[in-house]
Amino acid sequence: MSGGGAHCEGDMEVDINKQEMLQKKKNVVLVDGVFLNGPIADARAGEKFVEDACKIIMEEVIQKAADVTEKVCEWQPPEKLKKLLDLEMRDTGEPHQQLLQLCQDVIRYSVKTNHPRFFNQLYAGIDYYSLVARFITEALNPSVYTYEVSPVFLLVEEAILKKMIEFIGWNEGDGIFNPGGSVSNMYAMNLARYKYCPEIKEKGLSGLPRLVLFTSEECHYSMKKAASFLGIGTQNVYFIKTDERGKMIPEELEKQVQRARKEGAAPFLVSATAGTTVLGAFDPLDKIADVCEKYGLWLHVDASWGGSALMSRKHRKLLHGIHRADSVAWNPHKMLMAGIQCCALLVKNNSDLLKKCYSANASYLFQQDKFYDVSYDTGDKSIQCSRRPDAFKFWMTWKALGTTGLEERVNRALALARYLVDEIKKREGFRLLLEVAPVIKERMMKKGSMMLGYQPHLGKVNFFRQVVISPQVRREDMDFLLDEIDLLGRDL
Repeated sequence: MSGGGAHCEGDMEVDINKQEMLQKKKNVVLVDGVFLNGPIADARAGEKFVEDACKIIMEEVIQKAADVTEKVCEWQPPEKLKKLLDLEMRDTGEPHQQLLQLCQDVIRYSVKTNHPRFFNQLYAGIDYYSLVARFITEALNPSVYTYEVSPVFLLVEEAILKKMIEFIGWNEGDGIFNPGGSVSNMYAMNLARYKYCPEIKEKGLSGLPRLVLFTSEECHYSMKKAASFLGIGTQNVYFIKTDERGKMIPEELEKQVQRARKEGAAPFLVSATAGTTVLGAFDPLDKIADVCEKYGLWLHVDASWGGSALMSRKHRKLLHGIHRADSVAWNPHKMLMAGIQCCALLVKNNSDLLKKCYSANASYLFQQDKFYDVSYDTGDKSIQCSRRPDAFKFWMTWKALGTTGLEERVNRALALARYLVDEIKKREGFRLLLEVAPVIKERMMKKGSMMLGYQPHLGKVNFFRQVVISPQVRREDMDFLLDEIDLLGRDL
C-alpha cells in the first residue's frame, strides 16, 4: 500500500505542476504529456545561429577562396582528426557558441575545393552565382517532382534542358537532372535496354537473350557498375581497344559487335566517352555513330566531363558527331562550375520514352485530374521520388555570365592546360609521366600548398593528372605547380 501511496503522491505533484502551467496559458492542449501549443523550436535562436554561421562562411570560405597563401587543406590523419573534432552526439543540445566553433572546425579541416591550387578532381573553384542559388534552394528545401510543389524549379529545369539540347545539336529532345554522371550513365543503359526490349519493365530479366554493351578501355568505371546493378553483368561489357591518345578505335568496335553476334548474344548499346577521366580523350563520335547505325545500336555519349566544350565555338569540334547520339550525359558541375551536383541526362527521343521506361504512375502524386497542365509533373521520368532542383544552380550561373561567359571559362581552362604542356616540355627533369608521384602527393598534402591527383595507366607508373577548371587559376599557378613538384621531389 505504501508503495502505491507514494506513487499516487508523485502523480499528484505532476498533475499540480501541469495545472499551474495550464493556468498560465489559455487554450493549451496537452496530449500524452506533450504540449501542442506554439512551436517547439526557438525561432529567434535559430535565426541568430544562421546569421552568425553565414558570417563564418563568408569570412572563412568565400573571402579566402582566391587567396593562394591559404592552405588547400590543413591535413590531419583520421585518428588525430577524430580527437580534434567533437563528433559525439549527446542527449542534450549544445550551446550557440559551441555550435559556431564546430562550424569553424569543419571549415578549418576540410579540403578547400575552391582554392586556386586545388587540381585534384574534375571539379574545382567557386562560382558565386551558383553558390547563391544553392543557398536559396537549401533554404526553400524543394523537391522537384510536381508543378504544384515546385513550380519555379520545374520551369527552370525545362528551360535549361532545352538549351543544352540545342547545344548538342538536336532539334528536340527530353532530359532530366540526376544525382551524378554515374546515375546518368545507368539511366541511359536502362533506357537503351528498354528501347531494345520494352517487355523487360513488366517481365524482368527472365527469357531475355544475353545482352551485350560496348565501351572503351578508357571509359568511366560507372559503366561497369551500371551493368552490374541492372543485372546485365560485368562480363557482358565488351571493352574496346583505344589508340595511343586514349580514343576508342571504331574498327575494333565493329569487330567486337560482330564477335558478340557470332556468340549468339544481343548487342544493344555503345557508350562512347567525350573527355575520359584520366587522359581527357574524346572518342571519334561520328565514326562510332556509323557503326551504331549499321548494327542498330543505341549510342550513348558519356560527356560528363567533356560536354561543356560544346559551349565553346573554338573547341566544340572535339565532340563532332554528338548530334547523332541517342543519349548524352553532361555534368555542368565540372568545367562550368555549377556546383556539385549538377548532372543532366539528355535524350534525343521526344516521344516520352523516359516516362514510359521509368513511370510508376503513383496515384497519390501524379493525379491526372489536377487544375493545371499535368505535363509539367515530370517526376515520373525519374527513378527518384524526392529530387533536388540542381538545374537552378546552372541556370543562375548562365543568367549571370551569359553564353559568352561560359564559353570564356572553357577556352581559358584549355588555354591554361596548353600553356602547362608547353612549359613541361621546356623544363629539364619533367616529362608527362612521373614515377615518384605518390611521395610528392603526400608531401604536398601535408604542406597544404596545392592538391593534385595521380594514378597509373595501362601499365605505366603513377603520374600526376593536372585538371584546370577554376577561373581563379592564373598562369602563375601553372608555374607554381611545376616549381612546387620540383621542390617537393628534389631529393627523390
